[in-house]
Amino acid sequence: MAPEITPALRTLSFSANAFYSVECVEIYGTATEFVRTGDSGRKVHMYFCSTCGSTVYWKADASPSWIGVGVGSFADPAFAPPTMSVFEQSKHEWLQLGEAAEHFLDHPTGRD
Repeated sequence: MAPEITPALRTLSFSANAFYSVECVEIYGTATEFVRTGDSGRKVHMYFCSTCGSTVYWKADASPSWIGVGVGSFADPAFAPPTMSVFEQSKHEWLQLGEAAEHFLDHPTGRD
């Protein structure tokens, strides 16, 4: 299934993510939760594999109808490229996504 949103994010590090509607995702198995608070004061709930420590998925209080998965988790070199670039105020100058992606200095509004 293709993700509904595929942004490239820059917070403390760079990541490419796929977001799906929570109704489209089935979660099973054991995960360890880590909660961090963003600059906005809202929380992001990160879920890690209890065995190897890899990030499996996350949910943000700011977008309760979405679940995020790192694109690298799919191990698919043909995975669709990002459709948006978020938090560009901290983007490295060498990273260019081109005009095919929407660009946002901060968190896009009106997406949930």
